[in-house]
Amino acid sequence: MKNKTAIITGASSGFGLLTTLELAKRGFSVIATMRNLESKRTIIELCKQHGVETNLTYMQLDVTCAESINSFSAQLTAFSSVDILINNAGYALGGFCEEVSIQEYKEQFETNFFGAISVTQAVLPYMRKQKHGKIINMSSISGKIGFPGLSPYVSSKYAFEGWTECLRLEVKPYGIDVALVEPGSFQTNIWSKGKKIAEKSQINTSPYFSYLQAIENELGRGKGKYGNPQIVALLIAELCSEKEFRRLRYPIGKGVKLAFFLKTILPWIAWEKLFYKRLGTTII
Repeated sequence: MKNKTAIITGASSGFGLLTTLELAKRGFSVIATMRNLESKRTIIELCKQHGVETNLTYMQLDVTCAESINSFSAQLTAFSSVDILINNAGYALGGFCEEVSIQEYKEQFETNFFGAISVTQAVLPYMRKQKHGKIINMSSISGKIGFPGLSPYVSSKYAFEGWTECLRLEVKPYGIDVALVEPGSFQTNIWSKGKKIAEKSQINTSPYFSYLQAIENELGRGKGKYGNPQIVALLIAELCSEKEFRRLRYPIGKGVKLAFFLKTILPWIAWEKLFYKRLGTTII
């Protein structure tokens, strides 16, 4: 049987990098896409170490650029099939609602939400024509649970989850399966090297400055408990190898399933008190 072709966006770092390597090791033909092709050097070195560099094809793809999307779509005609799409590209923007500009919200959605839609729309015609395919959308615990100081990211992931539910119901009759992966806190998570905070919330004259510090201190204290991101890559690889997805959502990470369960069963006021207690924040 021919190798299955898997496309992954944001392949140059984090979950994307680890998943790219894991799929290549399992014999998938991987189309690794990234905004800047110079970033492929890390992937090339890792794949050479495992002797799987021939399993990869690299494509430049900016998920926020229509011209880049069109070029990417045209290049897919060179492949005999498009079996898997992993929508992984994204970034996290923090900041408090009052201080995050509308433009910053729009930029967050352009990548995390509209970018994934654009790539999916480019790939779906190929999958629908061949009457099979899998789409894995990388969400987050933030797609189910709100968090102060992170509303741009949270809202983009909530929207992404709702859109994914609709997508799954629309394309399953055409032989296309859709799933969400919902990681919790991992060593590549948004509150590490790649995070961005709205400028106003970082100024010490901001009314939210001390609140932001409390949040970052709490997250910093928990950093040692962050999971190994490799387990997320392994989960995605397993999903790519399955005949069909058994469910829509795949939460992963320490405490994620418990957090989802508690939010479902607890009254909001109890959930809120539990949250503030853990954060050590005093309500005025």
